[in-house]
Amino acid sequence: MSKFLKLTAAILLITGPAVAGDFGLGREALPEEIQAWDIDVRPGGAGLPAGSGDALYGEEVFADYCAVCHGDFAEGVDNWPVLAGGFDTLADKDPVKTVGSYWPHLSTVWDYVNRSMPFGSAQTLEPDDVYAIVAYILYSNDLVDEDFVLSNDNFGAFEMYNAEGFIVDDRAETEYPIWRAEPCMADCKDSVEITMRASVLNVTPDQDMGTGAEGEDHSAIQAESEPEAVVQTVALDPDLVAKGEKVFRKCAACHQVGADAKNRSGPQLNGIMGRAFGAVEEFKYSKVFNAAAEEGRVWDEESMAAFLSKPKAYLKGTKMGFAGLKKEADIEAVITYLQSVSQ
Repeated sequence: MSKFLKLTAAILLITGPAVAGDFGLGREALPEEIQAWDIDVRPGGAGLPAGSGDALYGEEVFADYCAVCHGDFAEGVDNWPVLAGGFDTLADKDPVKTVGSYWPHLSTVWDYVNRSMPFGSAQTLEPDDVYAIVAYILYSNDLVDEDFVLSNDNFGAFEMYNAEGFIVDDRAETEYPIWRAEPCMADCKDSVEITMRASVLNVTPDQDMGTGAEGEDHSAIQAESEPEAVVQTVALDPDLVAKGEKVFRKCAACHQVGADAKNRSGPQLNGIMGRAFGAVEEFKYSKVFNAAAEEGRVWDEESMAAFLSKPKAYLKGTKMGFAGLKKEADIEAVITYLQSVSQ
């Protein structure tokens, strides 16, 4: 018999059979110790601490603690999760399941942020900061206005977009009996046919617009066919320009204007009003912008207003993660500001 088995047998002889009782180990947990672990939040808001936070303040907290992974507008960075958008994709083969489009309970968002975020510094946020972050995520999904305040008082009344999009898991009754029956091992079907084909991401590189097979210079043809920018010099309301410059701060994380403006994650916007779509050199546009450029589309007040309102709806397929401006007055102000840097 090994030494381990001998030791185990000796312990069993000494202690006898295990029975319930007082073993003299430990002590009862104190109320404050239990409270430290009791941090879960249930649908409807049970378990929430007192507190509140608005979307505008949440934008600041999100920028400080969350944007490095999830992007300034919750659009996701690299392989980190996208938190906003995807509402029109749930029926697709490859749906974008975000907090806004897919999650059924707001309590899951609050509990996860409070319990596990920020990455590497979990449970360092104050309750008010968590409320503000959750409010900003809702705002990024166009589910609330920018002045929305989330608190423990109104939390339970908020219903998520996909709250009714789930069904009770009845596979134990409807499917398990089929899977667990005696499997067929031969001649299971009269015939076999392909009913679906696999789909993959399109990773085909863009076509080279340089010299063609016959020596034709396509780049020269493209340059000649691009519509010239039409910019009219008009008197602009200085108050509206100033307001637009303030609202434009929401855009400044990706777009620059001014004398030293450079392309960032979005193109520089100097002279955009009256400029052709996708016309900034050395910036890699998404396919939908390239298509708009080929159509000869030009940025005017109508197209800019539609784009600023809901970018992904106006140009489906754009990589721009910003959900859009909610107020018509803000849209008008930003357009006026952009006109001021176009003159």
